Amino acid sequence: MKRSCWLVRRAGLFRAAVGLVFFLLEGLGFLEGLNCLEGLGCQKLCGAAEPPATGSVPNTADPPAQPPPLALQGPKPPPAPKVDPADIDRAIQRGVAFLLAHQNPDGSWGSPRRTKDLNIYAPPPGALRAFQTGTTALALSALLEVEVQNPTLATPELRRAIDRGEDWIFVHLPTLRRATPDAIYNVWGHAYALQTLAHMYPRKPHDQARRQEILRLIRQQIELLQRYETVDGGWCYYDFELGTQKPAGSSISFVSATVLVAFHDVGQLGVEAPRTLVDRATASIRRQRKPDFSYLYGEYLRWNPVHPVNRPAGSLGRSQACNLAMRLWGDPLVTDQVLTTWLDRLFARNGWLDLGRKRPVPHESFFAIAGYFFYYGHYYAARCIELLPPEKRTAYQDHLAAVLLGLQEADGSWWDYPLYDYHQSYGTGFALMSLLRCRR
Repeated sequence: MKRSCWLVRRAGLFRAAVGLVFFLLEGLGFLEGLNCLEGLGCQKLCGAAEPPATGSVPNTADPPAQPPPLALQGPKPPPAPKVDPADIDRAIQRGVAFLLAHQNPDGSWGSPRRTKDLNIYAPPPGALRAFQTGTTALALSALLEVEVQNPTLATPELRRAIDRGEDWIFVHLPTLRRATPDAIYNVWGHAYALQTLAHMYPRKPHDQARRQEILRLIRQQIELLQRYETVDGGWCYYDFELGTQKPAGSSISFVSATVLVAFHDVGQLGVEAPRTLVDRATASIRRQRKPDFSYLYGEYLRWNPVHPVNRPAGSLGRSQACNLAMRLWGDPLVTDQVLTTWLDRLFARNGWLDLGRKRPVPHESFFAIAGYFFYYGHYYAARCIELLPPEKRTAYQDHLAAVLLGLQEADGSWWDYPLYDYHQSYGTGFALMSLLRCRR
């Protein structure tokens, strides 16, 4: 028994040492060529092979003034297909019709009623309330954006659905908390609710009591996100380490990015998140960023930077969200060229994300991609496109629209991962907000 424990300890130390060597070698640029492989047969599946890496990140104490060369290298997609604007409007109309038809009687979207043999860890009722809050927020945000950006669809039925969704938010959002010490899905609900509240605020400008309640809810959600921040900065959705009041789980790059984008959105209303909270979150994302601007899934993988999920193909969805968050919060390294490099990669290698779409087991696809990254990643790509100069947006808008138009379901929805009965509503919300940014 003693010898067995000794061997386990030696094996753990060996793995840690190997991980450290890989991490240091990659930081110095010696593993850059590995980032170009992205798996056997990638030329056939996802397009041309990437050019060999030639640059390296300067090994200096001060942050570089320019993004590293690897962040500006990547595959190029074929020319963007021409998309008929009328097709985009029809798809938006069908998506809106789906959300209107599937709103719950209480004004929310989604439910835990549709299960499968394999369900992810979700201790009831708190985890399911978190899913419903996040789903409702995304569906409602989509309808609120449609109301403003496509007035021809702003029918009385749509406005009634928005009013009912807002009523649900006012009643149920204040009570959202984590389900258990180890399941912190409520972070998703707080973040997407912030974006929804930012959309709600401009409506009914003469109702000052309503506006004050929205601002109160925004401040409350920021306070709760401060409460559920991990001890190292940023956010996670599991704490399997200690289950402490202040979560001890590993910060997750894309969860932190999601929260930071939400903080930026409500900041436009003059409600600022504490700067120390933002700085700790951006620092956590920066620690997880590799020289090519792929991002670790979470800090728990920092000693395994070449794990498949941490490679460029595995980061296709995460990099869009992390690049957006870092750019919005002033990171000078996330330049327009970094954004376009990763948008090019997203559309050139879209097959890797698509192979994970609709698979029932998280991370079972190539590069440990989970299905739920698909519409998430494309939504944040749409928001990255918004940051580009107008003359650079058109091709990316057409690429994005072509992907989404081809995947709309017969009932008008979009979905990428079977999550009880939440997936169609939140997937449709993501897709609608993405398509709205493709309209010109």
